[in-house]
Amino acid sequence: MELRQLEYFVAVAEERHFTKAAQRLMVSQSGLSASVRALERELGSALFVRTTRSVELTGAGRALLGEATRTLAGARAAKEAVAAVQGLLRGSLAVGTEQCVNVDVGALLARFRARHENVEVRLRQAGSAVLAQDVADGRLDLAFITLPGPAPDGVRLLHLTSDPMVLLCDPAHPLAGGPAVKWTELADETFVDWHPDWGARRLTDEAFAHSGTPRRVALEVYDVHTLIDLVRHGLGIAVVPQPIARKEQAATLAAVPLAGSPEPQWEVSVALPEGDRPSPAARKLLSYLDR
Repeated sequence: MELRQLEYFVAVAEERHFTKAAQRLMVSQSGLSASVRALERELGSALFVRTTRSVELTGAGRALLGEATRTLAGARAAKEAVAAVQGLLRGSLAVGTEQCVNVDVGALLARFRARHENVEVRLRQAGSAVLAQDVADGRLDLAFITLPGPAPDGVRLLHLTSDPMVLLCDPAHPLAGGPAVKWTELADETFVDWHPDWGARRLTDEAFAHSGTPRRVALEVYDVHTLIDLVRHGLGIAVVPQPIARKEQAATLAAVPLAGSPEPQWEVSVALPEGDRPSPAARKLLSYLDR
């Protein structure tokens, strides 16, 4: 079994398509297919169910995927560790981030790349739950996430910032005029919120469940600006981290503190692989957070 075979297998598993995987790796489709077939022969099991329209993992393929991803990450880390001993920083740096975390990820990556041109920087934006799993599985070196509660399995969290949650609504809304709003006052409202993978959504769901207050999320979105637009048009209200209520796009909206128990805090953290030292490139990027 060769690392190249595992790399090809992971690419097909992630793309769910042989042609797209070949394009991503910049290799011929015939060569990629032959490599995957050779891996299947060696393992004595089919890894994919192939049809004319899709490619899906078999049970054996699902079992291999996590181990293959971790093996490739370990091989990459070994190469980068040797380079670091030689005073070099090269290889790749895979970073994840949820939207609008309290970190200027763009500026951070730009500063890093300006100093380390030999490192390939990759960025993935998704919900915090997905990003945390990517870190645990070795697909990302680190991720800026906002998950409530303890770290997921395979991940350790480095805390960065905390902010309260507030109610965001139209200034003409009946709840906009008071100094604070209780959770029980929100029971009959229509809500705009993010996908359940997002850390802020999970935090809000937990807060409503803890208070025993039912709620109806009628509009579910995947980005911050769409959420603000829907609230601005009066289609619903939202519970958001305070920094989002301070955005320029939300300047015409009312941000009202939430009173009573619970008092959820939006925790922004760096997710790192549990038990493993960050790669040299990841350590260097983290060092810029202190500046």
